[in-house]
Amino acid sequence: MDKDRASARLRILLRHLGGRSAGAVIAQPTSEGVSPASFHPQQFQYTLDNNVLSLEQRKFYEENGFLVIKNLVSDADIQRFRREFERICRNEVKPLGLTVMRDMTITKSEYAPSERTITKVQDFQEDEELFRYCTLPEILKYVECFTGPNIMAMHTMLINKPPDTGRKTSRHPLHQDLHYFPFRPSSSIVCAWTAMEHIDRSNGCLVVLPGTHKGTLKPHDYPQWEGGVNIMFHGIQDYDKDNARVHVIMEKGDTVFFHPLLIHGSGRNKSQGFRKAISCHFAGANCQYIDVKGTSQENIEKEVLEVARKRHGVNDASLSLKDVWMLRARLVKGQRVNL
Repeated sequence: MDKDRASARLRILLRHLGGRSAGAVIAQPTSEGVSPASFHPQQFQYTLDNNVLSLEQRKFYEENGFLVIKNLVSDADIQRFRREFERICRNEVKPLGLTVMRDMTITKSEYAPSERTITKVQDFQEDEELFRYCTLPEILKYVECFTGPNIMAMHTMLINKPPDTGRKTSRHPLHQDLHYFPFRPSSSIVCAWTAMEHIDRSNGCLVVLPGTHKGTLKPHDYPQWEGGVNIMFHGIQDYDKDNARVHVIMEKGDTVFFHPLLIHGSGRNKSQGFRKAISCHFAGANCQYIDVKGTSQENIEKEVLEVARKRHGVNDASLSLKDVWMLRARLVKGQRVNL
């Protein structure tokens, strides 16, 4: 697709969404016993030389595909993010382009403005307060170890995992985040995921399959769960069930950085409270968009575009997954090269 055609299509989508063009906005291993194993320093593939990560941390990420940095985000910042989320839930602010999600077990009669009815907000790039998370120097310091100095914030989420109703719908199936992304290379993409309170198996912590980031992108689809599954919660159908799982237990402010091919998910929230975390997927600005037609990602492209058509009345048949992601992308450090 040439640049003029892409720009024209993007303007059409922006007009429908009432948005604007994207602009600039200027560790430690877990205690779960995962071993760095044997490692040759010259074989670094997933981390960059910038003197931020220790050799031990680099080895751990290279071998396992994730890394926890303790106490990275301050209590004060987390409290500010929590207050802004509550304002969104009460409809006091309505950021442009924000996607509000609810668990499938919440009926329409329960849609009164409350944080008890909203389980996730995505695409908060137009909310100045929440988007501050993506620009925190302490976050970007580590992000640069994976993306390089030119950094784009691509996908933003604040997750409010609800207490499970008994149907197990608060689970998130094992998946790879790259399934949702039409840009590459995967080695220049990383997620920063920060716990907003203590998170363990009782309230549905992250579970990861260490080392799976070294594999390929697998086909995803909705799991056949008896209690049903939430929209867009695609999962891997054929992962190795013998692969050792690690439950990532975190304290408030702890941040886990992980590779987009790492297989991960989360369990049920068996507590009575809501489990909160805030996250952003970052990519090096040198990444390139790809066409996912004819690939295993075609199903998620179809679903995302169908949601866009229903929600915003966008009927341009030439729109692609790339166009949607171009709306979300924001420069947070350095120069905007491609994305």
